[in-house]
Amino acid sequence: MITAVPTAETVARTAPMKPANEQLLSVVTPVYNEEEVVDRLAAEIISALSSRSGPWEVIAVNDGSRDATLAKLVAWHRREPRFKVIDLSRNFGHQRALLAGLSHASGDVIACIDGDLQDPPALIPTMLDQLDEQDADVVYAVRRRRKENAAKTTAYWMAYRLMRWIMDIELPLDSGDFAVMRRPVLEAMLRMPEQSLFLRGLRAWVGFRQVPFEYERAARAAGEAKYRWSDLFRLAYNGIFSFTKVPIRVLGMVGSAAIIVSVCYALWLVGAWLLGAPIPAGFSTLILAIIFFSGVQLVAIRILGAYIHRIYDEVRARPVYLVRRFWNGDGRGDTA
Repeated sequence: MITAVPTAETVARTAPMKPANEQLLSVVTPVYNEEEVVDRLAAEIISALSSRSGPWEVIAVNDGSRDATLAKLVAWHRREPRFKVIDLSRNFGHQRALLAGLSHASGDVIACIDGDLQDPPALIPTMLDQLDEQDADVVYAVRRRRKENAAKTTAYWMAYRLMRWIMDIELPLDSGDFAVMRRPVLEAMLRMPEQSLFLRGLRAWVGFRQVPFEYERAARAAGEAKYRWSDLFRLAYNGIFSFTKVPIRVLGMVGSAAIIVSVCYALWLVGAWLLGAPIPAGFSTLILAIIFFSGVQLVAIRILGAYIHRIYDEVRARPVYLVRRFWNGDGRGDTA
């Protein structure tokens, strides 16, 4: 008789769950140059969590800020030891900073929220209620409306739908990193130490029971957006190359189409020669064909190079982030 071996996810999911008022909640928020927002961010998160009866912790990740962000975070830690602070050695980027916080989270339930207050901390208790009411493993926030300029809003709208169309996973539309999840989901995500991070894609890939939560995303509380167009492009780039084989398939289709066209053209030329019809000759046509297929080859090399470079990144196995100090609740900054 064949017996199925239970996985870690199965064991964790079927184990007796603690009552809601005994589950430790970890809230992870990455911040970068947010000195104008930090005080309000910390106050709103602590206010939202204080309404719960259960234990909680906040893990704020300073992603190499160059302003007074770190000093303000540490001040909040000294005021409230459950407000913990991770200081990265430099700016590693939003996704890696978020991963650093998730890796240090101890909670039975974990919430992810950006540090610019576009995602309201006051919604976390409501999302936690939905997690229990729907017996879900993940409740992810879906942006019903974005208060940003038309160009960026349109770019987001198109990017999500393009990625959803070509990816091998069911990527939730208009959903960012704002979510609450149970411990088994986080542990499954942390077992995939990828260099090119697209965490919302990993969250969708691991599966479990995931349900949406619609909300209206606010404008930034203060300051300028830290995600530049290049950052947004890189995030979409990582998502596409990590979760789909479409670029390689497109190369195969273009190559096959080029071969078919070439064979058909050659047969037409042979037929014209056998029938005594004049064979067309043209230097311009030849040059255009060479330029076109040279371009196709260069694009093919670029796409293959992207995959090879990602393999190279994984083989080097460099850490995706480095922690300089960690204020973890004992009142001191401990070197990690």
